[in-house]
Amino acid sequence: MELLFVALGGALIGLIVRYSLPGRATQGVVLIPAFATGLASVVWVALTWLGMKWDGGWIWWVTFAITAAVTVGVDLLLTRQRQQGDTALLHTLMRSGAPRTS
Repeated sequence: MELLFVALGGALIGLIVRYSLPGRATQGVVLIPAFATGLASVVWVALTWLGMKWDGGWIWWVTFAITAAVTVGVDLLLTRQRQQGDTALLHTLMRSGAPRTS
């Protein structure tokens, strides 16, 4: 049951990150929330395997802190890479003599 709450918390963190940071037009709607959901679940399971008790408070804080930090980093990285890729493609298309529309 706790894993369900962890997954929901991860999805909420993903939604907050998606709509708080710029560049969301360069990604799919569910990419960041889905990533955060999976990450939170994996972190939770890893921490339980490392011996943290599921009913303790620290496992919740550590799980959600790691999820938030990594999700922000991934969002910023994906946005930057997508914008660079779009710019490179635009320059390639403009140099190739593609027909221009007015």
